[in-house]
Amino acid sequence: MCYSLTDFDYHLPGELIAQKPAAPRDHARLLVYERTQKEITDDYFYNLHKYLVPGTTLVVNNSKVEKCRLLFEDGKVEIFVINSVDGRRVKALVRPGKKFKKGKIVELENNIRATVEEVSDDGIRTLTLSHDPGDKALEPYRYTPFPPYIRQDETLSDEYQTIFADSPGSKAAPTAGLHFTPDLVKKLKSHGFGWKEITLHVGLGTFSPVKTDNIEDHVMHSEWYRIDSETAEDLDGAKHLTAVGTTSVRVLESVLKKYNHIEACSGETDIFIKPGFSFRAADSLITNFHLPKSTLLMLVAAFMGFDEMHRVYRHAISQEYRFYSFGDAMLIL
Repeated sequence: MCYSLTDFDYHLPGELIAQKPAAPRDHARLLVYERTQKEITDDYFYNLHKYLVPGTTLVVNNSKVEKCRLLFEDGKVEIFVINSVDGRRVKALVRPGKKFKKGKIVELENNIRATVEEVSDDGIRTLTLSHDPGDKALEPYRYTPFPPYIRQDETLSDEYQTIFADSPGSKAAPTAGLHFTPDLVKKLKSHGFGWKEITLHVGLGTFSPVKTDNIEDHVMHSEWYRIDSETAEDLDGAKHLTAVGTTSVRVLESVLKKYNHIEACSGETDIFIKPGFSFRAADSLITNFHLPKSTLLMLVAAFMGFDEMHRVYRHAISQEYRFYSFGDAMLIL
């Protein structure tokens, strides 16, 4: 079946967009969906162990969010650094675009400048900064890259990192992992559940909006991932895998597709998982509630079924679950 972008639309009351996480983190609500019986159960994340398949291994993304958002002139001018090219050259999204025309030297603050080398068709600029991206002169202008539906509040910066984040490189948090606390992880391990960490640096591939009405025409940006040798061996021998977040799913499915098993590797993936996809690696999925018309929602629809995705989301809205990055969670069995 061919799906259009509007097939993945839904109405969300604005008050259900979470502006801060639950406290403690594991007190977020948990919607449990059992695919075989199509049953919905409402609970809390701290009871996760009651629903996981016995002996499953949880696969989490340990990528750490970088303060890659540079704001100048009280937020009126923005350089969102996507990645470093070499030296002082970076790829970046900018605002306002008309200020960053090709060949222009943009004067910012305190002798900080950006020279616009290239402007791609999708609006991404290649900039040469007057300072190295890691220079302390940029420190006062660095901000956490909260998504646009969350008010910029640096007091929540630590809340926008998972407790196991240790590999800097993400431009957004792997949000399904935000619900875990040290006590909950300890409890899960004590119940015999496995715990393995992989890395995918969240970039444009995850959060870029879909602009084509026919979703088949959407092109994903590549994102870097890594699985170390010990982890790969354990994952390849696991009988059941519970992916924590859509990023973990994308790594597992990308690697299995490429090698026909899970092995130690690193590289780039632009996998686009949408309805009709055949999952080979992920048996269960923990995820948040995602934006309408997003590739993340399409992945969830592929995992649980298109019609059931809409039914479950209607239930979550009617029960006033909290949505998006700081919102509640769903376990799909």
